[in-house]
Amino acid sequence: MGRQTRRNLLAGLLFISPWLLGFFGLYVYPALASLYYSFTDFKILAAPRWVGLDNYQAILNDPLFWKSLYNTAYLTLLGVPLAVLCALVIALLLNVKRIVGLSIFRTIFYLPVVLPTVATAVLWIWLLNPQYGLVDQALVAVGLPQPFWFYDPDWAKAGIILMTIWGVGDVVIIYLGALQGVPRELYESAEVEGAGIWAKVRHVTVPLISPAILFNLITGAIGTFQYFTQAYVVSQGTVGTGFAAVGGVGNSLLFYGLNLYNYAFRYFQIGYASALAWILLLIILASTLALLWVSRRRVYYGGER
Repeated sequence: MGRQTRRNLLAGLLFISPWLLGFFGLYVYPALASLYYSFTDFKILAAPRWVGLDNYQAILNDPLFWKSLYNTAYLTLLGVPLAVLCALVIALLLNVKRIVGLSIFRTIFYLPVVLPTVATAVLWIWLLNPQYGLVDQALVAVGLPQPFWFYDPDWAKAGIILMTIWGVGDVVIIYLGALQGVPRELYESAEVEGAGIWAKVRHVTVPLISPAILFNLITGAIGTFQYFTQAYVVSQGTVGTGFAAVGGVGNSLLFYGLNLYNYAFRYFQIGYASALAWILLLIILASTLALLWVSRRRVYYGGER
């Protein structure tokens, strides 16, 4: 390496040194530290003590781990596909040029995304309140049974799914961008062949925007595995405050992220919580790879034959 090359390398490293410091200080070091702590008994006030795989073995025998994993899987397998499907339907409707006030409708559907997450959760606590909530009053008005939502373990996760679907504005924006890239000529060719609206959506629109659908499924699943703020606010706001309240009635809202938070910042079991975090990383990695493998023959990328 010549002198000029070394000078250029040094200058480049100096220019990116702030980013390197932030990357290693805020991402790499905490990740490696949590990996080390996952093999220790660490309760903040005492020095970490090496225990090997004990934390991971204890997790497998922890009923709260399996409960949180079940709740998270329920939300991922049911809530994410529903949210992605609803967003696709909304995007298809908002992509119709003949609708009057289209920009207003697009703004309305995107508005929940810019609202603070805590405010959104509090709003839905009011909407789904069994006594004065607008949703329950509407159900009673049309003669349907009245669920107790967050106050009933059988309906709590359904309330969270409703909240998730309400905030699909960012997913709609991605679909609208993908829809702009569908060639108009393909629709015209389909019309010549006698295809109706459903046939055009099924055989033209969906295949051509399949990369966007896959992207939304993967990012939605990753976000659901880390679901925390809404469940924390709802479980606190509906049952009361205090240690036992976090997780909702019968731990029906104890999602994986909330369970991890409890162990880290309520029980102060940093080693155990670190092991939970690394298991979550492996679950997310395995789920993402599984989605990519399943979709490898169903997603069309431009230029493929």
